[in-house]
Amino acid sequence: MFDKLEDILIRLEEILRQLAEPGVAGDSARFQRLMKEQAELQPIAEAYREYKSNKQTIEDSLSMLEEENDGEMREMLKEELSSAKKRVEELEQEIKILLLPKDPNDNKNVIVEIRAGAGGDEAALFAAEVYRMYVKYAESRNWKTEMIDVNENGIGGFKEVTFMINGAGAYSRMKYESGVHRVQRVPETESGGRIHTSTITVAIMPEAEEIDFQLDMNDCKFDVFRASGNGGQCVNTTDSAVRLTHIPTGIVISCQDEKSQLKNKDKALKVLRSRLYELECEKQHDAEAEARRSQVGTGDRSEKIRTYNFPQGRVTDHRIKLTLHRLDGILNGDLDEVIDSLIAADQAAKLSNLQESA
Repeated sequence: MFDKLEDILIRLEEILRQLAEPGVAGDSARFQRLMKEQAELQPIAEAYREYKSNKQTIEDSLSMLEEENDGEMREMLKEELSSAKKRVEELEQEIKILLLPKDPNDNKNVIVEIRAGAGGDEAALFAAEVYRMYVKYAESRNWKTEMIDVNENGIGGFKEVTFMINGAGAYSRMKYESGVHRVQRVPETESGGRIHTSTITVAIMPEAEEIDFQLDMNDCKFDVFRASGNGGQCVNTTDSAVRLTHIPTGIVISCQDEKSQLKNKDKALKVLRSRLYELECEKQHDAEAEARRSQVGTGDRSEKIRTYNFPQGRVTDHRIKLTLHRLDGILNGDLDEVIDSLIAADQAAKLSNLQESA
């Protein structure tokens, strides 16, 4: 591990030298590549430098303790020694996590699809609540959201909704949300006060760029139709909505959020490219079954991942057996504690898997 860390320090110095070269900023592709690599290596290098500094502090403190006779000075040295040893242990763990293989999609924007499952109108109402939860979470992290398509049920619920989240590291956090979300509560339409259980499915896909997935436009069929929905001068007056069909897979994407047909077409292509890219990733995951099992539920749409229980005001994530009694806060977008816990569990599982295979 330490040879690799020394190599990282050398590589980082080399990157900084290249970035300082005259004219490098003029080559945008090279400049972006170097900046990206610097951003990836910098946290590892800083942690390793701090690790070496604390190791040196331990060595110096032990050496001085052998020679020092003053009681007060010895206590100071012991305190410094204890603090440095503790920090070294923390840094060793931090560095191991930083050296874990990175998910190449982590820094990408995401496309989110939410669909009502079992429960009819109640499931659709909850789908709309989960959509608002993610929009508020995105706002809390200064990410931007962009609607792609929505199919409403007429009473404020969503049968399905597709939208994009744009922001640095969006996929690295949102990927843990894929799966079945279950709600337990008494519906407003229930006169007997019985608790109903409904479900929705959430799919999180990294936004695929053309470099990730080459889409053959000959495989695509476009249809245009008049947008439907509430308000807007262009609704039901122009053929601005787009329906995109991918002939080989039968995947159909509809987009009517924009007034411009070209913009709707562009959004539909983004969703299709991301869906096809996700299918390719799933094939790779299936081929790497052991690696897949070491992950904490990131991507299986059929996996029941979380329950939102309204009578008890609790949210339970079944993958890591985490229960929090602050349902209102979570539905208002305060998701960090849940997602941080999932990330920590995922990292621990991957570290354990690495140690077993070492």
